[in-house]
Amino acid sequence: MFGFGPRRTARAAPPDHVIVPIAGRDVRVAVKVSTRASRFTLRMVAGHGDPVLTVPAHARFADGLDFLERHSGWLAERLARRPVAVAFTPGALVPFRGTPHLLDHRPERRGTVWVEPSTGDVEAPLLCVAGRPEHMARRVRDFLRRSAHAELVPAVATHAARLGVKSGAIRIKDTRSRWGSCTAEGELSFSWRVILAPPHVLDYLAAHEVAHLREMNHSIRFWRLVRETCPRMDEGRRWLKLHGSALHSYGVE
Repeated sequence: MFGFGPRRTARAAPPDHVIVPIAGRDVRVAVKVSTRASRFTLRMVAGHGDPVLTVPAHARFADGLDFLERHSGWLAERLARRPVAVAFTPGALVPFRGTPHLLDHRPERRGTVWVEPSTGDVEAPLLCVAGRPEHMARRVRDFLRRSAHAELVPAVATHAARLGVKSGAIRIKDTRSRWGSCTAEGELSFSWRVILAPPHVLDYLAAHEVAHLREMNHSIRFWRLVRETCPRMDEGRRWLKLHGSALHSYGVE
C-alpha cells in the first residue's frame, strides 16, 4: 500500500492590477510577475501610465501588497509630481520644436495640420487643425510624427557622415522607456515626442543613436563619439533630464 502526503494546492496567480487608496483617491497599480526579479519593486511609468509593482515569481503576493502599502507615501509623492495631462483639443498649448503652440481647430478648412504665426489676440504661434473634431487628436499626432521623421532623417545623415557610419531604416514610435534605440542591423528608432523638444535636443538624440552604430554600449569611447559629432551633447542631456518626462503628458486621451 502506498502512502501519499498532503497534496499541495497550486498558488493562485496574482491579478494583473490592484486598486489602492493613495492620498484620498483610488490608484490603479499594474502587477508584473517576473521570474528574473529577486525582490519587490515599485516604479513609475513615463507619462500617465499605471505605476508598476513587480513581484518575484517565487514570492507571495500578499507580501507584495504589504510592500506596496509600506511605500504608499513614496507613490503619493511621485504621483503628485506628475505634470497635468494635455489632450490634443482646441485651445491646448503644445510644444513644437520647443516653442508652445496653440491648437486652433479649423473645421471649415480642408487639409491636415499647419503652422501659422501668432496673431494680435494670441501670443503663441498656432498649430491649425482642419477637419472634424473627432479626428483632431489623430491628425495632430500624425503631424508630429511626420515632423519628427522629417527632422531626424537629415540629422542622422549628418552625424553618420561625421562618424563614418551608415544607418539603416529610421522608424518613429511612441516609446515610454527610452527616447531612441539602435539595433545590431543598424535600424534606428526614435520617439515622436522628440519633436516637442528644442532642436538641439533632437539633434543630440540623433547623434546618440548614430554613435551606437560604432559603439553598442555607453562606454567612455561611446560618449567621446557623441561629443565629437554633437558639441551640445551636455545641454541636450541636461534638458532631457529636467524636462523629458513632461513630454509624455501630451496627447494623453
